[in-house]
Amino acid sequence: MEDLKRAAAGRAVEEYVESGMVVGLGTGSTASHAVWKIGELIAAGELSGVRGVPTSARTAAMAREVGIPLVTLSEEQPRFTIDGADEIGPELNLIKGRGGALLREKIVAGAGEFLVVVADDTKLVDTLGLGPLPVEIEPFGWEVTLDALASLGCEPSLRLEGPGSQTGDPERPYVTDGGHYTADCLFPSIPDPFALEEEIKRIPGALETGLFIGFAKSAIVARQDGTEVIEASPH
Repeated sequence: MEDLKRAAAGRAVEEYVESGMVVGLGTGSTASHAVWKIGELIAAGELSGVRGVPTSARTAAMAREVGIPLVTLSEEQPRFTIDGADEIGPELNLIKGRGGALLREKIVAGAGEFLVVVADDTKLVDTLGLGPLPVEIEPFGWEVTLDALASLGCEPSLRLEGPGSQTGDPERPYVTDGGHYTADCLFPSIPDPFALEEEIKRIPGALETGLFIGFAKSAIVARQDGTEVIEASPH
């Protein structure tokens, strides 16, 4: 599976990243391969002047490690962002955020012209909602926010640090880089992501959803027999 992720990320970097560009750097296992690939090309002298806008502290640390200069959104905005996805549905609508960085990922993706998704073919779904939809929430009153989310027809659970907790307390709520909690909301399915996002956004305390609608220009999907580029239909 890692070989497939590496293949998708490598193709995205080769097709889209050019010298002098500012690129949004996503978070997660597949996006990390793109970060490493950009670093390799910089080290080999095949890319120059590339700067990255990281979507998490983890990505920032990795980018520094491989020699990608970093900038903030207040300094420069990315031409586009390369990032992974948890689910890729019809029209390249996505679920993201199971890696814990959805709000910053969405801010960076929205600051650029488009999003390039890199994934293996297990992420392709006919209808979104195969797994939980992450929603980044305000810690204050999180119990009330979860009740409101449940009223939309899902089973929400507060994400915990779990096994391997960095604080040593697996029952401690997982805290994002922005200091927020995450609710993982399991719906039977999400046939209308547009309507669901609007409903969630009306809940006080729900800061952002993991539904990325209309962000992706293309998805580079790695299969056992090679990589496929799926383009979003023009609107």
